[in-house]
Amino acid sequence: MNNAARTFRDVLYEKPGPKTRRLIAVFTVISVLLLALMLFFAIRSFYVNNQLNPKYWYFFTKATTWQFIGKGLAGTFEAAILAGIMAFIMGFAMMLGRISKFSAVSRLTIALIEFTRGVPTLLFIYFFFLIAPTMGLKLPSLLKISLPVAISASGVVAEVLRSGVNAVPKGQREAGLCIGMTEWMTFIKIVFPQGFRYVIPALISEIVIVVKDTTYAYVVSFPDLMQNARVLISNYDAMLSVYLVTAVIYILINYILNKIASFIEKKSSSGGFYGSRNRIKKYQ
Repeated sequence: MNNAARTFRDVLYEKPGPKTRRLIAVFTVISVLLLALMLFFAIRSFYVNNQLNPKYWYFFTKATTWQFIGKGLAGTFEAAILAGIMAFIMGFAMMLGRISKFSAVSRLTIALIEFTRGVPTLLFIYFFFLIAPTMGLKLPSLLKISLPVAISASGVVAEVLRSGVNAVPKGQREAGLCIGMTEWMTFIKIVFPQGFRYVIPALISEIVIVVKDTTYAYVVSFPDLMQNARVLISNYDAMLSVYLVTAVIYILINYILNKIASFIEKKSSSGGFYGSRNRIKKYQ
């Protein structure tokens, strides 16, 4: 494999040898059998407890049910996308503060990052839902869920971005400065794009966490997927079936996001450092 086209997955997980492949095959068969056994007992438990009764499942044959679920899913995407954008902006700003040459700014940013990483998301939500209105800050329900989720994720995003920037060889920065680029232009044009490319998988993983955190939307009565699922449960008294379908939808979302991360990583890694070299040549 061409070294320029290698990704972090390739480096971390080298191609297994014959013995390792046999072990993987054995453990795969065992895992499949265990999952099949668990599925059998789960279905049997559903049957014994009358959870397979058609009355708990028939409403999924209605178009209106899926339209309602679709509206909730759209709400989840809306909240997650907004939270992701705000988390990236805040994380980028904190990353800049974290790597600042001014020690006071750096220390203050470190404290802020640790605070956002240490406080549970639900507490941020309760702050904007219960305390902020008493201080005159009244936000729509979308921001009441998106803003606290973004704040909670911003510290992690800042550290992820910083790790990517630190992974860029110092020679890239020195090359930019040598051809007359300013410190800021070198960072934006040369260093940060490379660092960002390194941490795309980690950022996608954080998006998965953001999507999961939006399930707290029921606290602020925002109509996301989970909130609409609770409405279906209330209307049809079918907790197990609704939560099972909702869980499958979240699993599919996370699976798709992981596949997107893998695809983007391979595409962005195919050129190695040549992209940055081309950017440097542009300013020569």
